[in-house]
Amino acid sequence: MAQAGPSNPAKKKGGKGAEPKVKSKKIKKLSEAKAIADLEQSALQFEPPPGLEAFADLPISDLTKRGLKRAYFVKMTDIQAKSLPVSLKGKDVLGAARTGSGKTLAFLIPVLEILYRRKWGPQDGLGALIISPTRELAVQIFDVLRSIGGYHSFSAGLVIGGKNLKDERERLSRMNILVATPGRLLQHMDQTIGFECDNLQMLVLDEADRILDMGFHRTLTALLSHLPKSRQTLLFSATQTESVADLARLSLKDPVRVGIEETVTEGATPKTLEQHYVLCELDKKLDVLWSFIKSHLQTKTLVFMSSCKQVRFVFETFCKMHPGIPLLHLHGKQKQMTRLATFQRFTSMKHAVLFATDIAARGLDFPSVDWVLQVDAPEDAETYIHRVGRTARYESAGKGLLFLMPSEEEGMVAALKKKNIDIQKIKIKASKTQSIANQLQKLAFQDPEIKYLGQRAFVSYLRSVYLQKDKSIFKLDGLPVERFAEALGLPGMPKIKFLSKEMAKAKKNASRAAAEIQAAAARSEPDGSSDEASDSSEDESSGEESSPQKAGEDSSEQKPERVRTKYDRMFERKNQNILSEHYNKLVDHSADTNADGSDDDFITLKRADHDLDDNTTTEHDFISKRKQKMLASKKALAKIGPRGHKLVYDDEGKPHEIYEIKDASEVFKSVDEVKEAGRKFAESERGKLQQADVVDKAEAKEKKREKKRKRKEREREGEMYDSDDDGDVAMGPTVAELSDDDGYVSPEFELPSDSEGSADEQPPSKKAKQNPASTTLEEEEELALKMLRSRR
Repeated sequence: MAQAGPSNPAKKKGGKGAEPKVKSKKIKKLSEAKAIADLEQSALQFEPPPGLEAFADLPISDLTKRGLKRAYFVKMTDIQAKSLPVSLKGKDVLGAARTGSGKTLAFLIPVLEILYRRKWGPQDGLGALIISPTRELAVQIFDVLRSIGGYHSFSAGLVIGGKNLKDERERLSRMNILVATPGRLLQHMDQTIGFECDNLQMLVLDEADRILDMGFHRTLTALLSHLPKSRQTLLFSATQTESVADLARLSLKDPVRVGIEETVTEGATPKTLEQHYVLCELDKKLDVLWSFIKSHLQTKTLVFMSSCKQVRFVFETFCKMHPGIPLLHLHGKQKQMTRLATFQRFTSMKHAVLFATDIAARGLDFPSVDWVLQVDAPEDAETYIHRVGRTARYESAGKGLLFLMPSEEEGMVAALKKKNIDIQKIKIKASKTQSIANQLQKLAFQDPEIKYLGQRAFVSYLRSVYLQKDKSIFKLDGLPVERFAEALGLPGMPKIKFLSKEMAKAKKNASRAAAEIQAAAARSEPDGSSDEASDSSEDESSGEESSPQKAGEDSSEQKPERVRTKYDRMFERKNQNILSEHYNKLVDHSADTNADGSDDDFITLKRADHDLDDNTTTEHDFISKRKQKMLASKKALAKIGPRGHKLVYDDEGKPHEIYEIKDASEVFKSVDEVKEAGRKFAESERGKLQQADVVDKAEAKEKKREKKRKRKEREREGEMYDSDDDGDVAMGPTVAELSDDDGYVSPEFELPSDSEGSADEQPPSKKAKQNPASTTLEEEEELALKMLRSRR
């Protein structure tokens, strides 16, 4: 009966046992299909009620709701409540909202839902593409995607620069959702075989204004050419600019605008953010920054600077000064793994200071940031909005402090007011500010690396000011550059090459403009009076002599420009005639020689005219060292002819080569003398070889003898082993052990001197005399037998 029970294998394999499972699978698929169809219908017909707040009220799948609940996302923000009902219907969205308002979930939820409702699987390929401007923001989006999409069966990938391209290629063809930066994505589209986007359903452009500001406009245009036109596009940005509007017209079809009116009317920053600015001279910024950090050790602070060199210099110096709070730095010159580690470390820390460039100004979500300090003024109002948006995110509070120089105050405050940003001016107590110039100077003196970083930071800051577009805010002329160099601890102001080039260019343009004005005046007054007046005024202003023009030459005509070398500049130097009169007095130029050709005057100098060969170096044949390196090949040298060579002059002033081969006719008078000289040379060389051969044989014989002596020594030391009563082998003392401090060696182990020779080289009779006790009984018997045989 046990075999007839339900555990019978025959019934398990039979048709009756398998029927319920087959039916359950079919029923499950049908129910899932019906649920997806109902979800699709409810999403298309959904109209948001006035008080919509919870994610659970949206027409989304249970898998997404479970993922949101696990990640503790319950209530929606304003941009989410407005954009999600539209994007879930499959329409294009152009969204704009202040930073920290939750734009990431506003596009991740539609990505999961659209692919789920269309039953997207691994065999369908790439379904959604999310493009982010920076690597850190892409990593953050990918982490949020994994947290809320854990219950879905989609495969997601991250493609950013700084990682192994080969590993990304292998996994790229299996991805359903891809988060990427523009540069690396375009590289895969152009180079990776099998990476296709023909079935793409959704495209998301996050922080679109930042993507365009970073110079990715052409890259985005190329990316859009690879993508199918029948897709849904979601474009989100914190600020709306003309370039973003152009991109929207290019990539979106009949988009629904969400959150734009609110951003314009209410302001681009949240109400929970306190915004202040202080007036601070350039050379006092680091003092104020250090004093602020020392007085806010229990806070989490984010400090923005304009260049990577400044970030690194401030980080390195402040670390050596030990402020009492952890310090971190983040900039674009770091490697990818270092950047990600810094980002994650600062996110998890409770109290820390992060020095960063604008790479951390867009989209990154650093939790619980208390202060955002902008030591260098932002490029524009949009950059200011993104910087202060790292604090006061969602419903939390935060504070922002902007350092402005007196020359920047008027223009920057006016630009912020245009964006409805109310920023209050505060003052810093001088008694609370600590000067660190002496400490930085000491660090620069002790560590050359710190000095080098300070020089780079100095130049990079001035370059950043010079390259800014808004010259009403950023004015390079009025900056106290010398005091700024002292504030960085530098012994002197570094050279600013780009400024010297610009000054030279401006001077050249001014001289051209003056020449054009002079030419126009000359054409207007043909009598030449204006030329004289202009020449005299130019002489008075410049203090230099003007070169007279040739007769009939038009002043407007100019010779074609030629390449100016360092020799041209050397001979055009001013004040070359300071000592010329003195040396002219030493030389009599009245007559080089007398009528008869004799040299009567001792002080008179003559120059001899030498007949130089064609191979001698002239001024036109001169080749610089740099050109010699460039023309290292024989083919390149053949184009300009042979190089010059050095000559020496004899007493008569005739040139000669340094190494000249004498003619045989001058040395030998006949052929017999040549043969005799060759024979003598061969005999002398033969004698030298014989002597060398004798020496070599003697050295070889001495080496062989020394080798034999050392071998005998080792054999003698081996005989010193004897047996104890217990059967253990005891090793006798060596020569080194028997020698005491005075160098004394026991007589029974004394080595023979060089004059006596070794014991092995002496005849047997001498051996016996030296050590008669060394013969044994067996040896005496063998000797007796030999004597008996010889008698027979």
